[in-house]
Amino acid sequence: MNLEHAVKAFEQYLDSYDRKDEKIRLKIVHTYGVADCAREIAVRMGLCREDCDLAVLIALLHDIGRFEQIRRFDSFQPDTMDHAAYGAEILFGERKMIREFLEDPSFDELICTAIERHSSFEIGEINDERSLLHARLIRDADKLDNCRVKLEESLEVLLGVSVQEAGESSLSPAVWEACCERKSVLSSLRETPADYWASYVAQYYDVNFPETFAIMKEKNYIPRIVERIPWNNQDTAEKMRKMEKELEGYMKESDRRTVWQRK
Repeated sequence: MNLEHAVKAFEQYLDSYDRKDEKIRLKIVHTYGVADCAREIAVRMGLCREDCDLAVLIALLHDIGRFEQIRRFDSFQPDTMDHAAYGAEILFGERKMIREFLEDPSFDELICTAIERHSSFEIGEINDERSLLHARLIRDADKLDNCRVKLEESLEVLLGVSVQEAGESSLSPAVWEACCERKSVLSSLRETPADYWASYVAQYYDVNFPETFAIMKEKNYIPRIVERIPWNNQDTAEKMRKMEKELEGYMKESDRRTVWQRK
């Protein structure tokens, strides 16, 4: 598995897009960030060299459909395009673009499954154990780098509103109910900037591996994300603080469970 070759092929793919576009830039940085996270999680899990490299390759390709979504719709919203399905199609459909990144076809089904499922609300049933491992790993790596994204990127890009507008917004009842139930939030339920920010935090209830949580705790990600927005809406402020405590408690509980027990 030649990762250096895969990176060169990815860079050639990006040449057809406007690298100066802020959303394109964000996704390029995110892709390489997810690759780094995938490597770190895999190494901490003690996976073999081949699985570590495979995790990085999947991370490199996981959002390949995003760039066309941005060009066509200037949006990350799921109602504009299923970027995961589109990415799997261009890689493994008639075009077989995957061969530009990897000559060996023996991993095709595993990689396709991981890419197709990486942004699904629920991962769904996967019978092959190695495919399940990598589908879970890319979901964790994606979420882990999204911690960095939520702290580094401008709120105007992430939410489409100013910091003040975000801090004054309220949480919708359905979104708050999902958060209280320790669940990820359906995209269709989100109405306000606070809803979106709460959903970004609640997604970490869907983390698979204790190693991922360990990195999140080391970097103090959850408090930093919650507190990035000054919540001037008192009700929202109280609920966000409660979410922070609940999720930190959930992360501690994960230390006493294995992924196979939790899923």
